[in-house]
Amino acid sequence: MLSLAARSGAFSPYLQATSYVVAGQLKPIVPGVVVNTEKVLKDVKKPFLCRESLSGQSPKTGPAVSASINGAASVRFAHSDIRVPDFSDYRRPEVQNANKSSQDSSDSRKGFSYLLTGATVVVSAYAAKTVVSQFISTMSASADVLALSQIEIKLSDIPEGKNVTFKWRGKPLFVRHRTPKEIEVEAAVNMAELRDPQHDLDRVKKPKWMIVLGVCTHLGCVPIANAGDYGGYYCPCHGSHYDASGRIRKGPAPANLEVPFYEFPDEDTVIVG
Repeated sequence: MLSLAARSGAFSPYLQATSYVVAGQLKPIVPGVVVNTEKVLKDVKKPFLCRESLSGQSPKTGPAVSASINGAASVRFAHSDIRVPDFSDYRRPEVQNANKSSQDSSDSRKGFSYLLTGATVVVSAYAAKTVVSQFISTMSASADVLALSQIEIKLSDIPEGKNVTFKWRGKPLFVRHRTPKEIEVEAAVNMAELRDPQHDLDRVKKPKWMIVLGVCTHLGCVPIANAGDYGGYYCPCHGSHYDASGRIRKGPAPANLEVPFYEFPDEDTVIVG
């Protein structure tokens, strides 16, 4: 015979249980009595108590039935007297009346639903756009890197015939204020004599200002300004000579000094980068 034990726990004050013990198919409720007679003492008109006959009399609240092959069957019912919560405050006024069709107010309710859905989509899209833009901005250059990407130089501080060195993006930047004689000499150079042919006017925006990177094109050394056989730049590491236009004239360097991008916002200022 199987036995069943249940514990209600915290819900015990709110639950009540009723148990009916009925006969099983193989074992009666009480021990059988042997009657020494040929007739069976049984009233066929009296309903026999079993699970089938009791099921019609039991309440329709989901009974829990347990049975075994050789043991008694039991039917347990659990019901509660807890009041069902009232959700009227959360329901729309149009659908609280059970006798009124909800189709009459479907248009207004759908309009509100569409408006709420549209507002939610707009807010969600804006939030997603903000998150994506913030994430992408984290991969961009920082403020200090952006500050070094450009350099503004005041040209009035550079006297004629002098070369001033600035630091730009971690590299030396040569800004040379050329004299009219230097401009005339560099413009008259024969292009056939140059290892890296390039006219002087192609390397400057204003002839009196020569702006190049101070990095030797041979092995990356820093040349010396106003030196060398051509009065421009000279790299003492391996003997490369550049003229006042930054063009290689002598030595192992294969190319001219690099000219960065720059522009003149006014006559007295140049912005490199």
